[in-house]
Amino acid sequence: MTSPRKILSVFGTRPEAIKLFPLVHALEADSRFESRVCVSAQHRGMLDQVLSIAGVEPHHDLDLMEPDQSLDALTARLLTGLGQVIDSEQPDVVVVQGDTATAMAGALAAYYRKVPVAHVEAGLRSGDIHHPWPEEVNRKIIGTMAALHFAPTDTAAAALRRENIDPAAIHVTGNTVIDALHWITGQIGRQPELAADLAPLEGRFAGRRIIGVTTHRRENFGQGMESIADAVRTLAERPDVAVVFPVHLNPNVRAVMNDRLAGLDNVALIEPLDYPHFARLLDIAHLMLTDSGGVQEEAPALGKPVLVMRETTERPEGVEAGTARLVGTDSARIVAETACLLDDAAAYDRMARAHNPFGDGRASGRILELLAA
Repeated sequence: MTSPRKILSVFGTRPEAIKLFPLVHALEADSRFESRVCVSAQHRGMLDQVLSIAGVEPHHDLDLMEPDQSLDALTARLLTGLGQVIDSEQPDVVVVQGDTATAMAGALAAYYRKVPVAHVEAGLRSGDIHHPWPEEVNRKIIGTMAALHFAPTDTAAAALRRENIDPAAIHVTGNTVIDALHWITGQIGRQPELAADLAPLEGRFAGRRIIGVTTHRRENFGQGMESIADAVRTLAERPDVAVVFPVHLNPNVRAVMNDRLAGLDNVALIEPLDYPHFARLLDIAHLMLTDSGGVQEEAPALGKPVLVMRETTERPEGVEAGTARLVGTDSARIVAETACLLDDAAAYDRMARAHNPFGDGRASGRILELLAA
């Protein structure tokens, strides 16, 4: 009898956990695999929320989060810590997701040991190594080492082929974030109390169209964050809208938003949301303003337009499909583009009804079969 193939899944942040827990669930339920999980806890609290909700218990927890640690210090600690885990586990394949320092260091540690790397959400490219920073370079580094590239879209697969990646190693699977969103919305349907904490805000803002806002990108720290805050403040002057803004824990975000937006009647600056409550925010929002990558994929699955507060995106499929629009961080442009969607029903409907290019909720099953093969 063939022994199960040992798969070590490595991740460290909330977005990675969201996008990998459907695959971890699938691996755990399949006798062809021995599933092992290592978390770096690059983001501690927000990671733990997803682990708890998804019922994932890591076999290794490096607990590497420290306040204001530099990227080079974090990367060094990740590389040595993950290397020790790979040495102890001796996996057949190491799975990493996306573009974080954890993903890059996990791939590099596996490569140093000649362990094949499978890259979930491979091939995303903005074409600018400083936007998103450092994620664009992290993805490119992983791409040079991975043995299996699980591209979410045809566009991502084409980007890999342009970089001379072996076409036989590239597989279009869809994005596991849609698998996760389907799973959590099903859970909320069965257990509404999972997302009940937003009910007071829903009551407070009844009759107003809710604008959901998220922002955390490093390249927006400073002037970009200030401009985003100014745009939100201007939009909040409209009596027909309300803003629900889960404020990232990073002090570069919090200080600016608290300084410029605190105390406004129709702006709710709230703590970061756990996954069920964030899914609920997407559901009740009229539109989303974000610099996040994942929101560009998730919101369209629920028919919500996305205005992307960045200069570039490594997810051009959304822009091409019409589900997302790049608006940068200029305050006047953010306000103008948002007002267009608020005031022009036809413009709103074009974005809300556009086809979501990021998947059908069956990406994990496809990845499972490719790992088995």
